[in-house]
Amino acid sequence: MSDFDDCLIRVADALAETARQETLRCFRSEALGVDNKSGHGFDPVTAADRAAEAAMREILSSERPDDGVLGEEFGPVPGRSGLTWVLDPIDGTRGYLSGTPTWGVLIAACNETGPIYGVIDQPYIGERFRGGLGRAEMTGPRGTRALHCRAPRPLDEAVLYTTFPEIGTRAEAQAFQALSSHVRLTRYGMDCYAYALLALGQIDLVVEAGLHAYDICAPIAVVTAAGGIVTDWQGNPAHHGGQVIAAANTEIHARALAFLNATG
Repeated sequence: MSDFDDCLIRVADALAETARQETLRCFRSEALGVDNKSGHGFDPVTAADRAAEAAMREILSSERPDDGVLGEEFGPVPGRSGLTWVLDPIDGTRGYLSGTPTWGVLIAACNETGPIYGVIDQPYIGERFRGGLGRAEMTGPRGTRALHCRAPRPLDEAVLYTTFPEIGTRAEAQAFQALSSHVRLTRYGMDCYAYALLALGQIDLVVEAGLHAYDICAPIAVVTAAGGIVTDWQGNPAHHGGQVIAAANTEIHARALAFLNATG
């Protein structure tokens, strides 16, 4: 491993540890400080979201001052190195403020082609999923485990996840339902943890719409390192967000894309 790779891995772990501390400090407490970022509907942000991202940015300004930063809660910082850190301090804020344990911290190091290294960290569960730079592993209470996506299987034996039942636009929802009607099991929720389950070999597909770069860059790194594939619904790179399909292998990816594009 090069010194550069080692540095990125070390910094990403430092970011995850700091965010873990900040997010657990307020979890299931009365100190959430929930605000609504949306003028219509409900798009929550908590004091922990802001504190975690601020703490991560402080580390980056010290350890990687020439790198850019793109985060959910604060403005982008342009860089000079060609590397940008993409941060989501709490992916799954709705679950976080509800007390569910499967929200996570997302960290990705990206170059001009997309993510080269990513971390999905689950602070409350104590699991950390790493992908890229020669790594595809989960560390947690039971030790370290290699990440491997599932082998190909028929679509009618597949497990599909998405975060919201009312996925995207009406057309996107119809396309998702067309796919959902042909799989064995569809489940909802989990936010970034669904991508972790995909990399762990537990499920076959995650399909979403309306994502931002900070929602998907880290999952792309982890899933692809585990042997999976992540694209938009047309099969193109997905690191800018929008419509996303993450699949355990190219075979089930192609089958799922056919349904998504048949109606939407």
